[in-house]
Amino acid sequence: MKIATYNVNGVNGRLPVLLKWLKTASPDIVCLQELKAPDEKFPLESINKAGYHAIWHGQKSWNGVAILSKYKIEERRRGLAGDKDDIQSRYIEALINGLIIGCLYLPNGNPYPGPKFDYKLKWFKRLSRHAKSLLKLDEPVILIGDYNVMPTELDVYKPERWINDALFRKEVRAAFKKLVDQGWTDAIRHLHPDETIYTFWDYFRNAYARNAGLRIDHFLLSPHCVKLLKRAEVDKQVRGWEKTSDHAPVWIELKGK
Repeated sequence: MKIATYNVNGVNGRLPVLLKWLKTASPDIVCLQELKAPDEKFPLESINKAGYHAIWHGQKSWNGVAILSKYKIEERRRGLAGDKDDIQSRYIEALINGLIIGCLYLPNGNPYPGPKFDYKLKWFKRLSRHAKSLLKLDEPVILIGDYNVMPTELDVYKPERWINDALFRKEVRAAFKKLVDQGWTDAIRHLHPDETIYTFWDYFRNAYARNAGLRIDHFLLSPHCVKLLKRAEVDKQVRGWEKTSDHAPVWIELKGK
């Protein structure tokens, strides 16, 4: 089974790119982030024609997450507990072919310091509480998406320039490590422990051509899934397509699923 994540940076504006990639890569399950569309504007007809079922949690102009699947999707949750006043669409969860898939778009948090950074850390704590409850189920679970975190210096071009950025602040990296230490496995680093791998390149300063990137899109696997992991790769070439997102699709392959 091939499972992917892709921050599309606007599902309608980038729809031709998304459909082209779906056709060429043919993933079985895809987690999308940053839909930038309310629920009623999600392009379900085009997604269905491409061969996918879908569930989504949209929001006008900002945020938004979706799960696409060639298999039947059983929605389990939308949103995270712990803040009844939080209206941002950042989490959706489903059961697909025996796997629990959590699709997330963790807050950016910039500028630091400030309320957006504080919100990021609070959201991270809510995610960690939910993740811990998922591990207790003793079932195969994957938490997938744009975490807006570079876990280590290997995951960022010129790390010294990012010390006070909300994606690389020590508090954020500590929160990510605390989450992983619950018992999750970072799929990319599990298979590629020492490689320079990026999933995001800014539109500015010719970042893609210079490979001045960040690794912020991650797969966290529960213990049941680690033994099934065969591959973990980035479709970097998609970042070079016309009118594309500033992220590239990232995917893993599991055997026996």
